[in-house]
Amino acid sequence: MYRLMQPSEEAAVVALWQAERGDSAAFAKTALEQFAGVENVYVAEENGRLEAAALAVPVTLRGRSGSYLYGLCGKGELLLAGLVDYLCAQQKLRGAGFTVAVPQGQEQAALLESKGFRWAFPLRCLPREVSRNLWSQAEFDSVTARKLCELRERFCPDTVQLPPERMAVVLGDLYARGATIVSSGKGYGVYFRREDTLYFVEMMAEDDRSAEVLMEAAREKEVIVERAVITVGAAQNLFLGEGRRQDYGMIRFDAEPFDVEESYMRLMMES
Repeated sequence: MYRLMQPSEEAAVVALWQAERGDSAAFAKTALEQFAGVENVYVAEENGRLEAAALAVPVTLRGRSGSYLYGLCGKGELLLAGLVDYLCAQQKLRGAGFTVAVPQGQEQAALLESKGFRWAFPLRCLPREVSRNLWSQAEFDSVTARKLCELRERFCPDTVQLPPERMAVVLGDLYARGATIVSSGKGYGVYFRREDTLYFVEMMAEDDRSAEVLMEAAREKEVIVERAVITVGAAQNLFLGEGRRQDYGMIRFDAEPFDVEESYMRLMMES
């Protein structure tokens, strides 16, 4: 039987999440209560036991309402497939015309494909040498969740957007894992430092030079840094033609399909 989670079942869903995904109980509770909201948690029950769960996080894309399928966990392909179908159908009744997902591995990707999802939102990953430039200035960790949503709308309006209160959960997770946000009037980047390399998991800017200034400012802050690895949307104009293309997200339409050829999705709390 597929249905919404009851509040009294949260501990059982957290335990299932931990067993299947390996995250901490605190992370799972945050995902349920703050990222999705308990009103958006779906479960599969068999013989009086919760056997699978999934979250439907509200998102928008190009002015349309949709859901982000997150935290799918449990055993049994048929059970999980049924839960995905149920979640999408119920969210459609709430006004969601599409569902996006970031599959966790090839097995889950195959399951989602069998349920009508198709690959979308490809990324480009590219290495860059970072020059030293004492004149490159930027601010650090001054971007709020609401501001980040505004910046994404400004630099890439064709983006899968989380509401600010849910983006705040993503930012909290990024900071907990050691992320830094560098920003200026012409762009921003979210990066992790690993030894002498800056790994930018998101970067948006007016042009290549504006992005290079952000990297140069980050190099001055981090001191012993010589290179960066940048991930951008495959259709973004930054460093056009550079990098290796890679799959990232998937989409299923439950209302009228629309063109997502140049759409972008990133920073979706994937663990």
